[in-house]
Parts: sequence; structure tokens; C-alpha cells
Amino acid sequence: MRTLNKLRAGIAGVVALAAIGSAGIAAAEDVKLQYWVYSDFAQGDALALQQEFIKEFTAKHPGVSIEIVGKGDDDLTAGQVAGAASRQLPDVFMNAQSVGAQLVDVGALDNLYTKWMALPEDYRAQFDADALKGCMPKPDELYCLPYTGFGSLLFRNLTVLEKAGIDASTPPATWDEWLAQMKKVKEAGMYAIPDDTLVFNSVAEIYATSGGNDSWGFDWANRKTRIDPAIMTKVLQKFVDMKELNSSTSRNDQATKDLFISNQLAFHNIGPWVNPTYADAAKTSGLKYDFVLIPGDTPGKTGGIRSYEMIGVAPGPHADLAFEFATYVTEKGQMARWAKLLSRYNANAAAMADPDVSALPLIKVSVEAAHGAMDVAAPYFISSVPSCYNSTVTDIASATADGEYTPEAGAKEMITQLNDCLAR
Repeated sequence: MRTLNKLRAGIAGVVALAAIGSAGIAAAEDVKLQYWVYSDFAQGDALALQQEFIKEFTAKHPGVSIEIVGKGDDDLTAGQVAGAASRQLPDVFMNAQSVGAQLVDVGALDNLYTKWMALPEDYRAQFDADALKGCMPKPDELYCLPYTGFGSLLFRNLTVLEKAGIDASTPPATWDEWLAQMKKVKEAGMYAIPDDTLVFNSVAEIYATSGGNDSWGFDWANRKTRIDPAIMTKVLQKFVDMKELNSSTSRNDQATKDLFISNQLAFHNIGPWVNPTYADAAKTSGLKYDFVLIPGDTPGKTGGIRSYEMIGVAPGPHADLAFEFATYVTEKGQMARWAKLLSRYNANAAAMADPDVSALPLIKVSVEAAHGAMDVAAPYFISSVPSCYNSTVTDIASATADGEYTPEAGAKEMITQLNDCLAR
């Protein structure tokens, strides 16, 4: 507790120096910060905790108020881009690191590096190194504070597995073991898995069962994809193998969750945000499920992707005050409370190591998943990803699963189109 109080005092003291301008404004007249968050953070228990953070912060800043506004993923980005053009940005806001370059391009994000380096080392050392690195395209540029995040999990319907004659006591250790289980589920008259060719993130999740960060993402210097054709050939064969086993619904569809809850779907590979839905179903309809790591090609290798959400600060007259609020929200004490409330992994490594947090089953598996997963679209903040990139990946994956290409030809065609897309 003494260490935490010392840290908070250090943060307050250092940031107060940086925020003299904003404090002066607050003293002269009321300052209202606008705070945009993900829509699911603006409802229920999550909203109540966010409001506690706001109340605690404003109690120490007379004359300051903070309005929290929830927005869907697409609306967050669209609003921030439009706000940069009209100079009516929210003061502090959430988004995914994967859209960071786009927000930098339009001037929506303040470079926080100088403010960041003025903070105590104890504070700066709290964060996951990879998540922090994602915010820094260059050594003297920092465009966000790492916030929440996820690693893909494999949710398993234990009733379906039992009906298919599968012993669920030991999760599948390799892709071949998992595929054999999928086939048993299909033979028992149920669906094994969603159609993972329909969404870019699910294609990436399966690619990660064979590949990793060294063969994924973007070579921005040469405007080329880093996808390895041999690995993609192997992955496309996996989609061919799963074609007759899947539900024809995507990982994100409500229908997929309905199939899982009604004991018609065995596996759902996705992030931890579906757990509250499945936990409620366990209480109300007797759903029996668990969550494990996505198995890779060899024992010890895992599939799946990881990604981080960020908190950014807009340039403007209240940037210093907004940064101070962002540092408060992302500090260990708040992130530990957030994790305990929602059982959700976040990018504050010190919070994840808190004994009360690390003991939570979903947190424990999520930390393992994130550490072994592949970045969904790294490196971030370098350049904006053209829309043709993601659509090309899913289009070719689907076409190969449907038999329009052999896996080898599909991989070759995909890489050719992706390089053309990036070059344009």
C-alpha cells in the first residue's frame, strides 16, 4: 500500500507540473473533458466502475468534469476521424492499436512521449512491454497508453464433446488432435466450429496455429505482406479440412453463440468477451463449457491472436489534463479493479500479476493466450492498413475452402493480391 501511495503521489506530482496550463484553466472556469469508450464499457457494471474512476479523479480536480460516451467500434473510429477534421475531438478516448496509424494520419492523437518520460519509472514499468511497444512507431513517439487487450481462447461445449464420445478432461495438445475431435463431433450430428474463413481475425487465429509474428503482418518499408506462402498453404488446407465440419456462421455472429448455448456447436474460437454470455447461460439454461488455449501444430505451440486496446489523447488545450486522467485510469490500482470486476485481461502487467487477479481462471488462461498468440495486424502506427488487405485474406480463404483454388494456388494468389493492395 505504501508503494502504491508513493507511486500515485509521484504520478500526481510529476503530471501536475505538466498540467499547469490545464489546471489554470480549471481554476478560471469549469473544464469539461469528453471521454469516449467502447459501448460495452458504458453499460452495467463496467459503466459503474468507469464512473467511480471519474468521480475519484474529479474529486481531486475542482472545476473539472468528465462526460463518458459509449460508442461501437466503427463509430469510435469514424467519430475520431471526423472530429480531427472538424477540430471537435473528444479529449481522451479508446480505440484499437490496429487503427492507430489512421488516427495519427488525421491528427487525432497527441504525441505523448514527453509527458510519458516525465512520469516516474515505477509507473512506466507497469505496462506489458509488447503492448507499450505497439504504441511507439519511433523511439521518440508515443501515441497511446496501453489499456485492455485479449488473447484468443477456445471455448468448448462439454455437453457436445460428451455426446461425441470425446474425453474433455485433457484439452487437445495439437492441431491434429483437435481436427480429429472436430470430425467426431460432425459424425455425431453436430457442428464442430464456426466458419473461420468469414472474418479476418479468425483466419489469423488459424494461421497462428502454424505461423507466428515473424511471418505475419506488414513489411511497411517495401509495402509487402510478410505472409509466408508455405505456411499459408498449410493453413488453407486446414480450411479445406474444416469445410464440412463448420456451422457456416462466423465467430462474431449471434447465431454462433446460440448454437453453442443450445448444445449444437462444440468449439468457439474467439476472445474472452463472450464469457459473460456463456456464464449467464450456464446459470439459466445449464450450459456446460470451459475455455482452453487454441492448439498449434506441435505440443506447446498455441494458435490464436492477441490485440490491445489503447487510450489516446487528442491534441488541444486540455491535452495535459486529459493525459493525467488517462494515466489514472490505466494505473495498476484501477486496472486491477477492472480485471477483478470483469475477469478481463489488460495491458497493465503489474495488475495482471496481482495475486487477487492472477488467480481468476479466465485471467490466468487469457494471460497465457496473449503471451503465446500472434499479433493480429502488427506493426501498428506505421501506416494505415488499406481495406483491400483484410478482404483479400478472407476472400481467398473462402474461395480455397470452396474448391476454387488448391491450397498452394490460393496462397500464391493471396500473396500476389495482398502485395498489389499494399503497393496501391
